Amino acid sequence: MKAINARATRGLNLGSYVVAADNSGARIVKIVSVKHGKSKKGRQQYAKMADWVKVSVRAGKPDMKGQVFDAVVIRQRKPYRRKTGERVCFEDNAVALLKDEKGNPKGTQIKGPVSREVHERWAQVAKIAEAVL
Repeated sequence: MKAINARATRGLNLGSYVVAADNSGARIVKIVSVKHGKSKKGRQQYAKMADWVKVSVRAGKPDMKGQVFDAVVIRQRKPYRRKTGERVCFEDNAVALLKDEKGNPKGTQIKGPVSREVHERWAQVAKIAEAVL
């Protein structure tokens, strides 16, 4: 995975309920695991901005409930620092579901802004967003 141009802080724990910000049919999802996550031995994994996570659908279309998908963290409430010195945080925690392992999004549009770090790592996801901050 490509490195992001920020010093992202640990924003989301395993088991966190977050908003699915795309129009894939899911509304609320639960973070199950972090793919390619780095963590100290014995410490619980965490997700941060632009990370690739596995999520379980908790609310949304009835046929999607309980299914597990790959997703990308596009917004996090916890402030993180960019290399320019500015600190960035959003109003909510949100993910965008992925269709396949190449990074193609499941939905066709994303509600709300997406961070610039997501654009660096997941260009296809940022392409369908309303705004990139």
